[in-house]
Amino acid sequence: MNRTQLKRSSILRMALSGSETMDRDEPEETFVFRAVRIAAVVALYWFVSITMVFLNNHLLDNKDLDAPLFVTFYQCVVTVALCWLMQLLSKMCPRLIDFPSVRFDVKLSREVLPLSIVFIGMITFNNLCLKHLGVAFYTVGRSLSTVFNVLLSYVILKQTTSFRALACCGIILGGFWLGVDQEGMSGHLSWTGVFFGVLASACVSLNAIYTKKVMPALDGNIWKLSYYNNINACVLFLPLILVFGELGQLVKFSRLTDISFWGMMTLGGVFGFAIGYVTGLQIKYTSPLTHNVSGTAKACAQTVIAVVYNSSTKTLLWWTSNMLVLGGSSAYTWVKSLEMKKSPSTVTQDSAKEKLLSGDKEDQGVPEGRQLPKLSVERDVSPVL
Repeated sequence: MNRTQLKRSSILRMALSGSETMDRDEPEETFVFRAVRIAAVVALYWFVSITMVFLNNHLLDNKDLDAPLFVTFYQCVVTVALCWLMQLLSKMCPRLIDFPSVRFDVKLSREVLPLSIVFIGMITFNNLCLKHLGVAFYTVGRSLSTVFNVLLSYVILKQTTSFRALACCGIILGGFWLGVDQEGMSGHLSWTGVFFGVLASACVSLNAIYTKKVMPALDGNIWKLSYYNNINACVLFLPLILVFGELGQLVKFSRLTDISFWGMMTLGGVFGFAIGYVTGLQIKYTSPLTHNVSGTAKACAQTVIAVVYNSSTKTLLWWTSNMLVLGGSSAYTWVKSLEMKKSPSTVTQDSAKEKLLSGDKEDQGVPEGRQLPKLSVERDVSPVL
C-alpha cells in the first residue's frame, strides 16, 4: 500500500468518525493548556527563587546571630531530611512521586567528597556574598560565573571560545567593574562581599567540573548527588563552626529556643530544596535557553524589588551596570546556542565539554511522566541562589 492509499484511508476514517471536527478544537485546547502551564511554572520558579534569596538575606542579616556557617549547615540538614521524606513518599505514592531509593554508602561518600568540599565553598561564599552585599547588589557581585566558565574551559579542557562569546564576557566584566565603582561611590560597597562573590563564582564553575566527574558513580542521578553532597557537607561544617567560633555565638543567642526562629530557618532549607525542583520543571516545560532567559529576567526583577523594598536611590550608571551584567549573560547564552546550531557535527563533542562548565544553562535531561525533575548543575544543587 502506497502513501496515497494510506492518506485516503486516513481521511475516510476521519470523515466517518468525525475526528476532523475534534482535531480542530484540540490544538486550541492544547495551546491554552500549555500556555497556562508554562506561565504557572515560570511564576512558581520566580516566586521560589526570589523568596529564597530574600529569606536567606533575612537569616544572614540577623544582628543577634552572626553565624553564617551554622545557617548554611542547618539548610544542608534540612535538605538531607527532605531527601529521606521524599524517598518515603515515593514508596507510599509511587504514581505521584518518583524519587530514587538512597542508602548511605561510605564508598560513594568518599568519591563525592572532593565535590563536597567545593560545594561547601560555593554555598558558603554565596551566603557570605549575600550577607555583605545585600540582595540589590547580589546579582552584580555574583556575575563572574560565566567568565570563570570560559577561563576554566581553556585552562582545564583546552577549549577555545569564539570572539563573540569573549565579547559577551567583556560586557559582563565591564558591568561588574562599573557596578563596583558605583556601589563604592554610594558608600555602601563591601569589598569583603565582592571578594566572597568572586570566590563564589569560581566555586560555581569548579562545582560543575567535579559534578561531571562524580555523576557516573551515582548513576547520573542528581538527587543522589544532592543527598551525598549535603550529608558530607553536614559533617564537614561541624569543625568549621567550631574553628570560626560560631558555637559561642549560638550559646549566647537569646532566641535559640524560639520556635519562630527555627521555623524561618527550616523554611529557608525547604526553599533551598524546592529551587531544584522548580528549576527542573521550568527546563522540562520550556527549554534550557528559555530557563536562562527567565533566570535573567528574574534577577532583574529581584534587583528592582530589593531597591524598592529598601527605599534606596541608585544612579543611572548603577542601573547600567546591572543591565550590562544581565545583557552580557543573556547574549553569551544566545551566542553559544547559535554556535551549536551552526556546527551540528561537533555538538556531541563540544556539548560534553560545555556541560562541565555551563552551570544552569544546560539541562541534565528530565524524564517524562510524573517524575521529579532533576536539579541543574550550577545553582540548584545549592540552597542559595
